[in-house]
Amino acid sequence: MITFVDIEEARERIEDQVYLSPFPRSETISGMTGNRVFFKLENLQLTGSFKERGALNRLLTLTPQEVRRGVIAASAGNHGMAVAYHSRRLNIAATIVMPTSAPLVRVTRVRQYGAESVLCGGDYDSALAEALRMSNERNLTFISAFDDPWIVAGQGTIGVELYEQNPDLDAMIVPVGGGGLVAGIALAIKTLIPKIRVIGVQAEAVPSMKAALEAGAPTQIPASTTIADGIAVRAVGATPFELVKNYVDEIVTVSEGEIANAVLTLLEIEKTVAEGAAAVALATLLNKKVSLAGKNVGIIISGGNIDMNLISRIIESGLIQDGRLGRFAIVISDRPGSLARLTQRIADLGANILQISQSRGFGEMAIGETEVELILETTGAEHIQRIYQTLRIDKFKIKNEP
Repeated sequence: MITFVDIEEARERIEDQVYLSPFPRSETISGMTGNRVFFKLENLQLTGSFKERGALNRLLTLTPQEVRRGVIAASAGNHGMAVAYHSRRLNIAATIVMPTSAPLVRVTRVRQYGAESVLCGGDYDSALAEALRMSNERNLTFISAFDDPWIVAGQGTIGVELYEQNPDLDAMIVPVGGGGLVAGIALAIKTLIPKIRVIGVQAEAVPSMKAALEAGAPTQIPASTTIADGIAVRAVGATPFELVKNYVDEIVTVSEGEIANAVLTLLEIEKTVAEGAAAVALATLLNKKVSLAGKNVGIIISGGNIDMNLISRIIESGLIQDGRLGRFAIVISDRPGSLARLTQRIADLGANILQISQSRGFGEMAIGETEVELILETTGAEHIQRIYQTLRIDKFKIKNEP
């Protein structure tokens, strides 16, 4: 079990080699949530995530023999980039094993940092198995993404910074994958502010820490897909699990739609690029998963390495979640002027038609009827409800009425 002393030593070891990320207050998000909200912007680290802290701390503790042999890591991307970058700085040969589903931006960066990149399996756990096999085969030192005391201590340096930047915090909300980040932060911040609440957040699709706490030990859960791929870990680490049991107050989960909306909110309001895994903490606050009204709340934005191809899909999902995109299926008479009457009514209601399609002969429609599907851009959920209400009054037949 690591102690606060280990975190203090890690701070001394790495502080002149990692970025002291800012911890500003967001006036807009504070107003939206009824809290005083502060964002710890770890997405501004050189490799785009907090992972640099633990990776660097572990690399700086290698023996001369381990340095000569080289290192290997398994990663969904961020840990791999951190190991690759700092290995190059320290003149250590590095091999990074990533799942085939890893975002292209992360795979490319690993290679740019000079590491050998191996793609294997469809998820982190498959990549981990291959990395462990290669570690034994090549006699390389395995650098865990989260299940290592040196890694946890490195991530815990964030907790020390949080206290120094804002000693009046009431709560911290932290993303949880394998558990290294939340474990390190919780140990540090609860040592410095004993009464603070620490809340961990997982994707609803991959709640491995919740499952571990319910089972009393780390347990492997089924694989699942999530836009928060950086925390899609099927089994948490034994080292962080023990710390989480003792120092973390609560673990909550958020849905895919809630994550997407949080990514969109950070882009739109904070002008901050956050990957899905980094947005789960804000999603928790926006969707009132915990009661923190009027409190000083810190939120960890853990990383910003997101594929540009994925951003457009996340934005669309976030707009749907926020009620600013709506899908309407309406049956009208298949006669001249019927479609014009519908579209004019939509225009009168202030909605913008982004997409329109018609079908005849499919589904439960009478001869002489046609189904029109509309994708509308609206101002929010209340606007969508107003459109439904008006169309009902105007006697339009709505097929997908909520």
